Amino acid sequence: MEATLEQAQQLGLLPEEFDKIKSILGRTPNFTELSIYSVMWSEHCSYKNSITWLKTLPKEGPAMLAKAGEENAGLVDIGDGLAVCFKIESHNHPSAIEPYQGAATGVGGINRDIFSMGARPIAQLNSLRFGNIDTARTKWLLKGVTKGIGDYGNAFGIPTVGGEVYFDDCYETNILVNAMSVGIAKVGTTISAIAEGEGNPVYIFGAATGKDGIHGAAFASKDISEDSVKDLPSVQVGDPFWEKLILEASMELIQTGAIIGMQDMGAAGITCSTSEMAAKSGTGMLIHLDKVPLRQENMKGWEILLSESQERMLVILEKGTEHKAEAIFKKWELTYAQIGEVTNTGRVQYYMNGELEADIPAESLALGGGAPVYKREWTEPTYFEKIKAYNIDHVSVPSDLKAVAEFLLQEPNIASKRWVFNQYDSMVGTVNQSTNIASDAAVVKVKGSNKSLALTVDCNSRYVYADPETGCAIAVAEAARNIVCTGGRPSAITNCLNFGNPYDKEVYYQFKHSIDGMGKACLKFGTPVTGGNVSFYNQSTDGVAVYPTPTIGMVGIIEKPEHHTGSAFQNNGDLIYLVGASQNDISSSQYLAKYHKVSHSPAPYFDLDAEKQLQDAIYAAIEKSIVTSAHDISEGGLFITLAESAMQGGKGFDVCTDANYRKDAWLFGEAQSRAVISVSPEAKADFEAHFAGMQVPVLQIGTVKGDDMVIDGNSFGTVNGVRNRYDNALAARLG
Repeated sequence: MEATLEQAQQLGLLPEEFDKIKSILGRTPNFTELSIYSVMWSEHCSYKNSITWLKTLPKEGPAMLAKAGEENAGLVDIGDGLAVCFKIESHNHPSAIEPYQGAATGVGGINRDIFSMGARPIAQLNSLRFGNIDTARTKWLLKGVTKGIGDYGNAFGIPTVGGEVYFDDCYETNILVNAMSVGIAKVGTTISAIAEGEGNPVYIFGAATGKDGIHGAAFASKDISEDSVKDLPSVQVGDPFWEKLILEASMELIQTGAIIGMQDMGAAGITCSTSEMAAKSGTGMLIHLDKVPLRQENMKGWEILLSESQERMLVILEKGTEHKAEAIFKKWELTYAQIGEVTNTGRVQYYMNGELEADIPAESLALGGGAPVYKREWTEPTYFEKIKAYNIDHVSVPSDLKAVAEFLLQEPNIASKRWVFNQYDSMVGTVNQSTNIASDAAVVKVKGSNKSLALTVDCNSRYVYADPETGCAIAVAEAARNIVCTGGRPSAITNCLNFGNPYDKEVYYQFKHSIDGMGKACLKFGTPVTGGNVSFYNQSTDGVAVYPTPTIGMVGIIEKPEHHTGSAFQNNGDLIYLVGASQNDISSSQYLAKYHKVSHSPAPYFDLDAEKQLQDAIYAAIEKSIVTSAHDISEGGLFITLAESAMQGGKGFDVCTDANYRKDAWLFGEAQSRAVISVSPEAKADFEAHFAGMQVPVLQIGTVKGDDMVIDGNSFGTVNGVRNRYDNALAARLG
């Protein structure tokens, strides 16, 4: 039966898209075909409103083994015959409706992207955004999301080593749950998502298929409303123990040499994996849906096609090796079946009980293929007028700076996230060893090498809201700065681009200019973009969008163990230096936004060239072994940086402010391109000469000393007392 325009619109397709489908097919689609196009042409799968700008991002680099869009995840050569495979993706809408399963399946899906390429996952990170911490909804969501991440990752056996958690009213309805996975593979042994060789068998293996997650990709491509709870069937259900079995079976299967290509089943399920693999190889597939193992009776063909049931893989085997694969599937007690074969038709053809249910050119469904591509109009946001009206002189310097410091230490965006990360196992697994030494980036040692990976996720969305181009460049810069302060050299990035509705011209302005900023920064730091995820429609039906949140996941390489640099103060008597140029700037700081409640101000001071100079100077100083600790200045400003280094090392400090600057700006401003470095007295001359030679400002501001945090002769609290309040602030708010 022919589908109708009304059905197309109900499935989220535009009238002109319905016409394009008819043109591609040379006829009117049936309902199954229309459903396939609705998910594959959704924003979540096709990137139809973003791909034009994504193509402008830098993708080349000497260590790149797979360019963005070529594979399921990024692949970068790290030397010693090894490659790092990594990617970040969102699971925002499902987590906003069912936080536990939404977050858990986000973790499962991103790990499958890694091991489907033949890389063994070794570390996970996440970036989480919630609304007002004092509302019942936020508390419910936070507890569900963190438990989902913790339970899945811990059971799967991959350590969660880093991340970030932010709270802001703009995320009250639309929370953000971004999950990143990192794996290691031997160069030359990875698997591509291809479907070559006419007659080669197509297998599905893993869990059985059910009705959960049907139209999940389309669900992720629309605004959240009060009725979104009705979309609960669009939320998938995960099982980490199945995932572990699938991982081990996949690794063993790769060793047999039987695999032609492999891909996990994420968004759009069987539809996506079959069409993308066929399109990539210029082949086709003939699929028998009635052969797919099911866990629910009487499923219709379109339901089987669009199900996003978790823990499933699609693999193309070399004909004649079926017995090898089936023996491995049986060993690991996995559900499996041959469901089709590769053809030379260039079409994906889906049969149900002998009847042809859908017949579609594979290329028309693939990313960058036949899906429509839009370049939306944009306009400068009207709230920019409020930002332009900001004047620092209208903000008075508080008389009691100790009270400000106490306030910031317990502000949810600054206070310790111990309540969250205590639910994650950061040391599980024995393949590679993570370290809990406090440092600006997470560090994971690479087995069989002296190298370590430095990993981080970063984005201050308030900066991006204030100035999308500058704010996104800062996100890249801060990620690189965190890796450099840890002793690593930034290598490449993945990104998760969380924005509101792309049909909103102001939202599209934020998106377009964020991409511009990301591109400039990535070129400056030599960190090509390996891929990632675009998540539009993080906006409620009343028009409230989240702050633009282009989360940056970055990987760096620490060449030698001795280069790993922590952020904790180490020794009494060490000298404390402020590196980088100070500014009379409190713009978009947590101090200005939360203490003074000024919600509109410019992005903080940022100079891309100065940032690169700073990072090069710090990296070279660490190589010379003249740095004891390094900690970048970010949220909360210099005071919070000093306090964190003191708390981490159990040692206080005695510093003096600079009379050339407002005290609140000097202590709490978030001007970029700065770090706090501690140095032994013996290294003082070499350290100062080094930075003078690199033409980077450096100022000795005090010493590591005692157990008090002393500023201008006044105690701002003992290390233990401050740590107690800092560590417990979040738990106290959650009740």
